[in-house]
Amino acid sequence: MFKRKRRLRLHKTTRDLVRENNINTNDLIYPLFIIEGNSIKNEIASMPGVFQMSLDYILKECECLQTIGINAILLFGVPPQDKKDSIGSEAWNPDSIIPLSIRTIKEKFPTMCVIADVCFCEYTNHGHCGILDSKTQSVDNDKTLEILAKQSLVLAQSNVDMLAPSAMMDGQIFAMRKVLDNNNFINLPIMSYSTKFASAYYGPFREVAQSTPSFGDRKSYQEDSANIREAILESLNDEEEGADILMVKPALAYLDVVREIRNRSLLPLAVYNVSGEYALLKAGQKLGVIDYEKVMLETLIGFKRAGADIIITYHAKEVAQLLK
Repeated sequence: MFKRKRRLRLHKTTRDLVRENNINTNDLIYPLFIIEGNSIKNEIASMPGVFQMSLDYILKECECLQTIGINAILLFGVPPQDKKDSIGSEAWNPDSIIPLSIRTIKEKFPTMCVIADVCFCEYTNHGHCGILDSKTQSVDNDKTLEILAKQSLVLAQSNVDMLAPSAMMDGQIFAMRKVLDNNNFINLPIMSYSTKFASAYYGPFREVAQSTPSFGDRKSYQEDSANIREAILESLNDEEEGADILMVKPALAYLDVVREIRNRSLLPLAVYNVSGEYALLKAGQKLGVIDYEKVMLETLIGFKRAGADIIITYHAKEVAQLLK
């Protein structure tokens, strides 16, 4: 006798009743890019609907986000070129754009969960994610840990709700946790970009964040896209060092990695639905070759089915409006 699995598919009510994964606004984190100045809102050509914004527009955006049910944002700073240097010192300036924005957002919107990216590619004049070794011109891991600790402490003192280190330096979670705990920020969580691949999907992000390396690439510190065992190990190492949330970035081409990490860790797991993934769907929408809203939702459900609890996505506003 064959089994009639279609019995539960015939009517929407029963389909909804047995549905294994759902999307809601509590799953979503919306990235925001902040630049100095006033009344500035620059749309990014490769990412329709995504903007570089000055703080006054960011505050309006936060009000809009909370109205539609999004209560978590991930902040990226885009400093002017004349404030960039070889060591990214603006990243730990307490009066720079991100610490200032955190303090202002938390004052205006105390219930908004403000997460700050912890890295240096936007702040260095060479576009790499830390201090360069003068001989090899590769990022010096241990010297970069020292400034990651400085940046983390400044962000913590600015009243940030969570830190999200993305530099992919060995030992970065341990270094950050140590400085936070030693300065009475023992309850500040870390959402680690624990498995971050050296990916071609980041192209549009580098336009909006103005963080394209001036030479070479990031393959000496970001994960090789061909390796799954090493990718799992990266996340498990960060868990051992004290990360509170793990992350896989990018998402769409790495769902096997998401599932393997989910099977090995009980920590909350995030995915970053990155700029290139977003841009591809937007291009398909513009060309009229896909049902954009259905493909968008199906993609996000795929992230949840693979094991993600949290989705960082530029689609967040659109999804929230659809759900509402």
